[in-house]
Amino acid sequence: MKNLILILISAVGVQAAIAQTGAKLIEVAEFGRYQPIGLAVSQDAPTGRVFVTFPKRNPYQFGLAELVNGQRKPYPNAEWNQWDSLQPRDRFVNVQALFVDQTNSLWVLDPANPAEYPPFTDGIKLLKINLMQNKVERIYRFDDLPRNQLGLNDVQVDSQRQIAYLSDPRRSAIVVLDLATGKSRTVLEKHPSTSADPRFRLVIDGKEVADQAGRPFSSNVNGIALTHDFRYLYYRAINQTSLYRIATDLLTNSDLSPEQLAAGVETMGETGVSHGMIADKAGNVYLTDSPNKALRRFTPGRKLETVVQDDRLLWPDSFGISPDGYLYVTAAQIQRTARYNNGQDKVSYPFRLYKVKL
Repeated sequence: MKNLILILISAVGVQAAIAQTGAKLIEVAEFGRYQPIGLAVSQDAPTGRVFVTFPKRNPYQFGLAELVNGQRKPYPNAEWNQWDSLQPRDRFVNVQALFVDQTNSLWVLDPANPAEYPPFTDGIKLLKINLMQNKVERIYRFDDLPRNQLGLNDVQVDSQRQIAYLSDPRRSAIVVLDLATGKSRTVLEKHPSTSADPRFRLVIDGKEVADQAGRPFSSNVNGIALTHDFRYLYYRAINQTSLYRIATDLLTNSDLSPEQLAAGVETMGETGVSHGMIADKAGNVYLTDSPNKALRRFTPGRKLETVVQDDRLLWPDSFGISPDGYLYVTAAQIQRTARYNNGQDKVSYPFRLYKVKL
C-alpha cells in the first residue's frame, strides 16, 4: 500500500506540472458493441484513410476495418476477416496494432492470441499492405523466434533502413525485424526499462484494475513510438511511470553485447500511466493516460503537456495522425469489461473513435 501511495503521489506531481492546450475532443465514429483497439490513418490527401482493429471477442465481425462514410468495411477484403480456425496463417486471428509508414504502406500486426480462445501460434504474423492496390504484399511469420512464448503488441517501421520494431510485453522485450531478410532479433529482454514495476497497481476511477481471480492488470513494454527521422525509438511499460528511448543506431547494431545495448537506454522523464504512443513530424511523442482520461504530449524539450482531457476518454488506447493535422484515438474501455469487474460488463456502449486538432 505504501508503494501504491508513493506512485499515486508521483503521478499527482506530474499532473500539476502539465500545461493544458484547450483542444476539444471530437467524436468520429461509433462501433456499437465492437471494441476498437488498433488504429492507423494513411497519408492520402486531404484527410487520410482511417483503419481500426477489433479483437477476437464476443461479438466479432471484422478483425481489421476501414472507415468509409463512418461505416466499417472489412479490409483488405472479407476473406482475410473471415474467422476460420483451420486457416490461421491466412486469416486474421486477433489483429492488434497498425502502422502507416512513410511510403504510405499499412502494416498489420496479428499476434494471434485472443483472450477468449486458445492462442494460434501458426497465426502470428506481420502484414505489409499496399494501400494503392489494397493487397497484401508480404507476410512475416517470426519463424526464428520462440513463437509459443511471443506476445507481440505494437509495431513501428523504419522505411529507410527497412527495419520493423515490435514490443513484446509477454517476454518484456523489443523485437528488431529486418524486413529485407525476414530475420528477427530480441533485445533488451527483461531490462528494467521494458519491465513492469511489480509494486505498481493500475487504479482508474478509484478502483484497482484486477481480474476475477484478483490478479492485477500488468503489462511490460507496450506502446512504442519511432521518431520521423528514424533516430529514436520511444517505449515504456504500462505498469510504471517512466518514458524511455534508445537510438536506433544501437538497436540495429547486432555486434553490440546486451550490456552495451542496455547502456544506451535513456530515461526521458516521468509521464504517468500510458498505453499507446505515436510521434509526429515535430518530434513530439503523444501518450494516452487512462487514469486521468487524457492525451499527453512529451515535447523535444522534455516538457509534458496535456493535449486534451475529457471524461469520454475511457482507456484511450491507440493513435493515428491524419495529414490534415488531427490526432485520432480509440477508446477501448478495457477497465470496464467483464474481465475486470467480477464478470459484470460495465462498458458504456457504443464504443467510439475520437479525434482532436493538433
